[in-house]
Amino acid sequence: MTEMKANRSQPMIILGLVALVVILFWLLVGKYASSNGSGADGIRVISEDGNFTSSKTNYHWKMVTTWPKNFPGLGSAATNFSRLVDEMSEGRLTVSVYGAGELVPALGVFDAVSSGSVEAGHGAAYYWKGKNTATQFFTAIPFGMNAQEMNGWLYYGGGMELWREIYEPFNIVPFAAGNTGIQMAGWFNKQINTMDDIKGLKMRIPGLGGEVWNRAGGSSINIPGGELYTALQTGVIDATEWVGPYNDLALGFYQVADYYYYPGWHETGSTLELIVNKDAFNALPKDLQAIVETASRMANQDMLDEFTGRNNTALQELINTHDVDVRPIPKAVLLELEEIAHQIYFEEAEKNPDFKRVYRAYKTFQENVKTYHKVSEQAYYELRD
Repeated sequence: MTEMKANRSQPMIILGLVALVVILFWLLVGKYASSNGSGADGIRVISEDGNFTSSKTNYHWKMVTTWPKNFPGLGSAATNFSRLVDEMSEGRLTVSVYGAGELVPALGVFDAVSSGSVEAGHGAAYYWKGKNTATQFFTAIPFGMNAQEMNGWLYYGGGMELWREIYEPFNIVPFAAGNTGIQMAGWFNKQINTMDDIKGLKMRIPGLGGEVWNRAGGSSINIPGGELYTALQTGVIDATEWVGPYNDLALGFYQVADYYYYPGWHETGSTLELIVNKDAFNALPKDLQAIVETASRMANQDMLDEFTGRNNTALQELINTHDVDVRPIPKAVLLELEEIAHQIYFEEAEKNPDFKRVYRAYKTFQENVKTYHKVSEQAYYELRD
């Protein structure tokens, strides 16, 4: 009888041991998942083929830009950013890029991101001076800092913190995402020899540069890049600035303008921006937020490198192939434009506390870095020439 009971209990013992093994296995799986898992809850599950699959949330953003899609230089920065984010996140965050006019007008980017109708945008902060005149410092101001100095101010001089404070009321987080370097002064159908030649001259020139142009007697007009060729061809404008030889060659301005002037007094180191809807950014886990910031910084440097590498080749093509008349703006004209610019800064600082605060920080950094650059960059350029 005792032997029969023992025989009956053996299957139960075996089942119990099997159950224990299963429990221990799933405990180990749970421990592994918690330390190596994905998604907001950090859990990984086993698929039908026996492999671990991630339960991490995937995010998809729409990015609208103020440029034609894939436009050389300016437009490629958004595409580069999208590619970098996809690669670094292994597809957990993807960004679809839309050129100007595909989802929103070129100058509707800021409002679209602010409202949350799209998650991100790429453009230039001085386009939004109607929101707050202080935004213009985060692209370029006349006779301001060059690209190297701008990056130093943004990343190590408190500029980025000020930028985010200015954009905070609009539910937007800004990032630097491109720099053109010092630009050309632009394409003209009239010669500029004295200040009198500016009077009545209609020019596409945005930001504070446009205000200086108006004060000098000209008429500034803000037109998206995709419309400039026709506007110059039909006489809607007499002149336009855009960027520099690399971009300007692509737009064909040499076909509809007589003179190409330098230097770009109005944009001495123009920073382009990635703007992200704050709610969309905060919804990302910390690692994806870091990827967005890192990818924008990479795009920022890449654009400057691209323009540096390609501007002179394009300039030589404009001169040698298309017979473009490249001319310097007379120094006397530049000095008068600079004086006007400083008058405007003083007046705007009296009207807008944000403008005053940012200008003070910008100017202090510029003076400090200029002191060192006199014995480094400037001294070397003079020696080299």
